[in-house]
Amino acid sequence: MNITLQNIGRRFNRDWIFRGIDYTFNSGQSYAILGPNGSGKSTLLQVLNASLSPSAGTISYTFQGKPVEADQVFNYLSLAAPYLELIEEFTLNEMVDFHFKFKKYRNELNKKELINLLNLSKSENKLIRYFSSGMKQRLKLILAFCADTPILMLDEPTSNLDTQGVDWYLSLVEQFAHNRLTIICSNQEQEYGFCDKRLSISDYKI
Repeated sequence: MNITLQNIGRRFNRDWIFRGIDYTFNSGQSYAILGPNGSGKSTLLQVLNASLSPSAGTISYTFQGKPVEADQVFNYLSLAAPYLELIEEFTLNEMVDFHFKFKKYRNELNKKELINLLNLSKSENKLIRYFSSGMKQRLKLILAFCADTPILMLDEPTSNLDTQGVDWYLSLVEQFAHNRLTIICSNQEQEYGFCDKRLSISDYKI
């Protein structure tokens, strides 16, 4: 999947969050969107995944050389972000089953292998509402990494993770981020150090 931005801007009321972005995100490469907290990284990510429309400019998507409509982009991506909620009334088993009704497993994984990767085999029947913030973040990440989609988008991926959790996140990168368009929103190098390309949101402030 390729994503091409032409003069993209997004504003809130009369204030521009960013403006004038001309950029192409190419299939198979990894990108870091950088900037301080509140700079607009998450807003740009939402424009890229078509959950927000740009206030100016045009954005286009192509997959294997064919155009993809913005309202179909969700079929091609996996996303983990602090503002995305899990269904807390589900158990871990139910959450995984529900997620993979809509996505296929990557690398021929199955539910048992995924839960083993999470190190949560003893919590299969535990309600998500009783998970710690770190357990919830790990679950969000593994659902995104292990879905077979050409785009992987992660916003502040190591939020609520300890040092061991950061190492676990980086192991997922090694196993599941290859050969897909990977976009990381971050201001912590431990999250994006592996990325091929960097885009600073500060370069597009008015």
